Amino acid sequence: MNAAIQIPEFDPALISRYDVAGPRYTSYPTAPQFHAGFDERALRAVIQASNEEPIPRPLSIYVHVPFCVSPCFYCGCNRIITRDVGKADRYLERLYREIELVAKLFDRDRQVTQLHFGGGTPNFLDAPRMRDLMGVLAGHFNFGDARTREFGIEIDPRFADADYIAALGELGFNRISVGIQDFDPAVQAAVNRIQSVAQTREVLESAKAHGFRSTSVDLIYGLPKQTVAGFDRTLDEVIGLAPDRVAVYAYAHLPEMFKAQRQIEAADLPSPATRLALIGRALERLGAAGYVYVGMDHFARADDELVRAQQAGTLQRNFQGYSTHGDCDIVGLGVSAIGRIGDSYSQSARDLTGYYAAIDNGRLPIARGIALSHDDLVRREAIGQLMCHGELDMPTFGAQHGVDFAEYFAAELERLRALANDGLVRLDADTITVTARGRLLLRIVAMCFDAYLGREAAPRRFSRTI
Repeated sequence: MNAAIQIPEFDPALISRYDVAGPRYTSYPTAPQFHAGFDERALRAVIQASNEEPIPRPLSIYVHVPFCVSPCFYCGCNRIITRDVGKADRYLERLYREIELVAKLFDRDRQVTQLHFGGGTPNFLDAPRMRDLMGVLAGHFNFGDARTREFGIEIDPRFADADYIAALGELGFNRISVGIQDFDPAVQAAVNRIQSVAQTREVLESAKAHGFRSTSVDLIYGLPKQTVAGFDRTLDEVIGLAPDRVAVYAYAHLPEMFKAQRQIEAADLPSPATRLALIGRALERLGAAGYVYVGMDHFARADDELVRAQQAGTLQRNFQGYSTHGDCDIVGLGVSAIGRIGDSYSQSARDLTGYYAAIDNGRLPIARGIALSHDDLVRREAIGQLMCHGELDMPTFGAQHGVDFAEYFAAELERLRALANDGLVRLDADTITVTARGRLLLRIVAMCFDAYLGREAAPRRFSRTI
């Protein structure tokens, strides 16, 4: 059996012992390693190099819409709170110019096979604005075959109805991700997000009725006022809504980094034992309802393409989490958007002032990035294989990357042996295998291969692994 599709073993005592802060590895190196030395000139160079590859990769476009009508207190995303739709128009004016600047750098025959709108709240843009934006994108990029491309969008159902979702379907969107977090009224009040089951159901049912191939919902555990009984009722409702995928994220309480989180009373947060019980309940209930644990935070129905990709050994990981389009160059558009072109990462200015200033001066709004070294590439591949497939064949991997695995990763194997003593991984002469006990601690396994952890005098803050 593929190691990555084993049913995870939930051992609260073991998990509690390994519940430390660590990266989520949607990229490697992770964002704290990005630097201002990777500039517009560097980005243009890697785009040109990607065009000249023997078989250029398809494109995946990420569009960041930063606006939200009201703050959700748990949120750590880059967002701007406003009810002024005029701000959206000023933003779109610059975004259209960025699209024009960026698109002409890519050869026209490179097809867009994936598109994702994130935020913020993408549905802050009403249907006419969304139609205009999609028209601009289609006019400058080469959209792939509608039958095979994946066009997804994140939706806040408090500000969308069935007609809006139908309009998105007409524009070509076929995947939808709906934020829920928790249906418990006490939790919703504590995080300033009052959302009914009926609002959520309307959006999901409209998506299914208007050509969306996949529906996904997001939950968060560790929020203020959460209880096991209340979360159990939320899981009842979620299972009744029957989405194709469910993401269950751990809340990271970092009020020193995220101002909105200062509205949350630390005393209202669940205890570490309750946090563990919450994720344990999600594993139990979703598993019983037929969802497969893909890894990290993600569950999917057994016939979902994420599960099929994992079984086939083709699952990959990027900024949207687990993906079946990991072979794409990622084009980030909008404030704070991150892209991945060739062997590089880049991020746009994280504030509107810097983003607007660059666009208004005819420049790409790149603020920082990183060109990956050979060591970065080798480690990224090792981390990716373990996080996606739970198994790594060391001799084959070494031959593919021109290294003697045991020698190159001697220190890493020593760290893995400590995990093996706790049953998180199994090591034999040729293979590293994540066990059922280790599946919930994939980040701990991956951290063994991270060359950057511990280098800084003042460590960067990451979310906790559970």
